[in-house]
Amino acid sequence: MASYIEGTLIKDEKLVYVGNISLWTLAPLLCLGFVLLLAYGLGLIVLLIAYIRYKTTELAFTNKRVVAKFGFISRKTIEINISKVESIQVHQSITGRIFNYGSLVITGSGESQAPIAGISNPMGFRRAFMEAQDMAQKNQ
Repeated sequence: MASYIEGTLIKDEKLVYVGNISLWTLAPLLCLGFVLLLAYGLGLIVLLIAYIRYKTTELAFTNKRVVAKFGFISRKTIEINISKVESIQVHQSITGRIFNYGSLVITGSGESQAPIAGISNPMGFRRAFMEAQDMAQKNQ
């Protein structure tokens, strides 16, 4: 089964970088799931919720746009043309710095902001994006 992002690629569009949601952001659900699993057996439902959240969150950028998709039954997407992105802010707490996760706030032209929480290696995503955006500008 193809991912949402792969399924929406247009002609001459190629994936450049794929990000993931951090398992550390799912730690409360995972801990609760294991505790409930041992105590009541209901933990399977909580663990299933964590698994679905992990598998249905997609983040990537292509040579043309930044794409984020959240949700399984209901879907929320964020898509910003790579040339319209003005800045990417990285927000990391102390634990985020230690465990290498954080949030990205992508700002596009026209004051649009796209916050994306719980990303693994947000500095790596930002660095790869800035390099790709610089390369795209040089090719224009």
